[in-house]
Amino acid sequence: MDGVDAAVLETDGAAVVRPGPSVSVPYAPGFRRRLRAVICGDGDVSRVERDLTRHHSDAVISLLSTAGCAARDIDVIGFHGHTVRHAPERRETVQIGDGPMLAGLSGIDVVHDFRSADVAAGGQGAPLAPVYHRAVLSGVPRPLAVLNIGGVANVTWIGPGDDDLIGFDTGPGNALIDDWVHARTGADCDVDGRLAAAGRADRDLVARCMATPYFARKPPKSLDRNAFSRRVTDLLATMPLADGAATLTALTVDAVARARDHFPSVPDLWVVVGGGRLNHAMMDGLRSRLGCRVIPGESAGVDGDALEAQAF
Repeated sequence: MDGVDAAVLETDGAAVVRPGPSVSVPYAPGFRRRLRAVICGDGDVSRVERDLTRHHSDAVISLLSTAGCAARDIDVIGFHGHTVRHAPERRETVQIGDGPMLAGLSGIDVVHDFRSADVAAGGQGAPLAPVYHRAVLSGVPRPLAVLNIGGVANVTWIGPGDDDLIGFDTGPGNALIDDWVHARTGADCDVDGRLAAAGRADRDLVARCMATPYFARKPPKSLDRNAFSRRVTDLLATMPLADGAATLTALTVDAVARARDHFPSVPDLWVVVGGGRLNHAMMDGLRSRLGCRVIPGESAGVDGDALEAQAF
């Protein structure tokens, strides 16, 4: 909910991947509040969708300027929009963002609404990036795990064969931590994991959350951003701020560690992308629990902020 990531990519759609420039255009605080309200089931969805689409158009204009390109130089925009509801068990998923409007504003063809057809057919509709992870990290020894920690955390296991690819949501990512800190302080996140580092995790509470059947379920599987919100909010109600941040960070880490149960073989390397890689407490926790090399995307030659924009 912090803004729009946009990236230029040259590709043949299979093996050739040439990442170009990227930009991140932050949302104004007022729009961020309205977007948060829509995700929580309140607010004017149509108006937020129009404004969100305009924000994406602004990001396209900014990126074209950065890249020294004109609209005619771009074949297609992959436009994900923003997920406001994801319930594949009910064959339901909703991403707001008006594709035809963006095409009109940008003058570029747009592909959008990536998830709906798969979910309507009984699929999970998520995660979408594993095939790109395999392409962009083709030179890294396998088996390999790519962990994207956004609001929800998802993992890609890449094995030695061309078809050895597994992707699923591991559990909560940053969303519960962000919501906890925002509710208590008004801040958007636990910057650098400082609160978590200063707090003490409640391991009993983490264990109770990890008893949720989702973690034992075999993939394919995916989660809504708010899947654990009510349960965790009730459990943490009286906890000090730093202890709550530490507990929620430990929950994300434990969920990632549990994901290994679903891999055909255990990777020696985890490449972490998304905002979670900037949380030092989370990265330290992952290294401790996984017991192997855990590195940010940049150390593997990929841009941890732009990777999903490139994939889309």
